[in-house]
Amino acid sequence: MEKIKDTKSLGMLIRQERKQQGLTQEQLAGVIGVGVRFLRELEAGKESCQIGRAMQVLAGLGLVVSVGRRQGPRS
Repeated sequence: MEKIKDTKSLGMLIRQERKQQGLTQEQLAGVIGVGVRFLRELEAGKESCQIGRAMQVLAGLGLVVSVGRRQGPRS
């Protein structure tokens, strides 16, 4: 399980999974129904990307999101 700490690490995870599945950004955007520009910005870690559309991309790649509490002191 990957730990996502920020938008950059989420974007990297999405890019890695897309490439592993052999999809271009254009192909994935078309299948999921989001714009190529949105997907590029999401993969680049743009902080203002919409969470609903990001969740749509994750689901389209077969990824799930899980949230848990941090262990130890807050950083």
